[in-house]
Amino acid sequence: MITVADRVTTSYIDRCLAGDRGLVHAMERARARFPAALGRSCGTQLLARPMFIAEAEMTACADALMQIFDLLASLPERLFDGDFGRYCRAINIDPGRAALIERFPGPPTLYGRADMYHDGTSLKLLEYNTDSVIGGTERAEISRLLLEVDAFRDFAAEQGLSYVHTGDRVARALRTAAEPVTGGEVPVVALVERDGGLPAYMHLVLSFQEMMRRLGLDVVLGEISELRSKAGRLYLHGKQIDVVLRYFGIEDITASAGAAEAVEPIFRAHEEGKVVLWTTMRSWQIFSKGCLALLSDNRSREVFSRQERNVIDNILPWTRRIIAGDRAVIEQCRGDRGALVLKPYGGYGGVGVVAGWKVSDREWKEALLEAARHGGHVAQRKVVPRNEPVVNPETGKVEPWSAVWDAYLTPDGYAGSRVRALPAGDHGVINMRSSSASRTAGVFCYPPRG
Repeated sequence: MITVADRVTTSYIDRCLAGDRGLVHAMERARARFPAALGRSCGTQLLARPMFIAEAEMTACADALMQIFDLLASLPERLFDGDFGRYCRAINIDPGRAALIERFPGPPTLYGRADMYHDGTSLKLLEYNTDSVIGGTERAEISRLLLEVDAFRDFAAEQGLSYVHTGDRVARALRTAAEPVTGGEVPVVALVERDGGLPAYMHLVLSFQEMMRRLGLDVVLGEISELRSKAGRLYLHGKQIDVVLRYFGIEDITASAGAAEAVEPIFRAHEEGKVVLWTTMRSWQIFSKGCLALLSDNRSREVFSRQERNVIDNILPWTRRIIAGDRAVIEQCRGDRGALVLKPYGGYGGVGVVAGWKVSDREWKEALLEAARHGGHVAQRKVVPRNEPVVNPETGKVEPWSAVWDAYLTPDGYAGSRVRALPAGDHGVINMRSSSASRTAGVFCYPPRG
């Protein structure tokens, strides 16, 4: 049997192996309760059990993530004397994009998702999606419906398990953000994708829409060019909109003059207080993985307090920008190939990632030199995820899985978690689209032993 230090996981696995069929098949029984869109979205991608973590550990992690967010937002002041242009050049944000970010005053809104591995000691931050273009919030419904299964509900009550429903926190954030426009009435939310971008994600956004409807919010789905402006207000499919939940990125706007023109009515309505853009383009100030490298770099340490340095060191693996003038870092990376991952600043889903241990010395050298020539890449020290034991309902045997732990954040703080998992092994990147073997589940926290 695979053992872990987590007492709740150990208890769950032991009960499954002892013949508790209710727990073994709890996820399948939860699946039978899924509403239609959630079932189509992830019904075939369910891990056989949820993950468990100490409430104190998750609380401490969420506190650290909120501090990291604030530190990222402070980088232009701390490292570049408030010169936003210099800051943007350091992380490959071109002047056009920088101007678009600066159009929206104030700090970035605390909203996003941190992706982490648990290395057996603590959760380690791999990337921070500090933007409204995040997925997976609707997966909180898995945990809600799992608690409707008798066997799991009894286990949860016995262990004192709890979870935070991400969708509920997102709905609360959207309602609060809309108050200047609605005066406290229930807002109409438009989930707006780039033109041509909605079909690929329709199964996900329909599941999100379904969840929000259950939570009392009307979410209208559309693309940028489908919005209409009348007397400064925005309309989508005939409905007056209070909040634009932005699922288009800065690269979608700067791709062409036509795209910039199409999005202008949204920006003007937001600036005139007739709609709320959630979130503004200011989020892109800290979207780049280059920002994490600035936090991690030894040359930045003097601007942080001892407490801040401890937070950075405890949660963020060694991360460095790969730039042509920094020969020392490039040479260090060449020597540490087996322990490093090369990632593009703005990539997601594993696109453009090179795992050093999966390529030859020659290929690694070429990847580093290419990254240095063009800029826009970081090297990050590999984090080995611990094995997560799961009882296979079909075989009754324990199998090891590797998981990415997500932590969602809203202006109210920690907003829940989920995991994405693959059978344990050297997969490089765990991603729900990277393999048909990918699985997902919720996360439950347990209190200290009474």
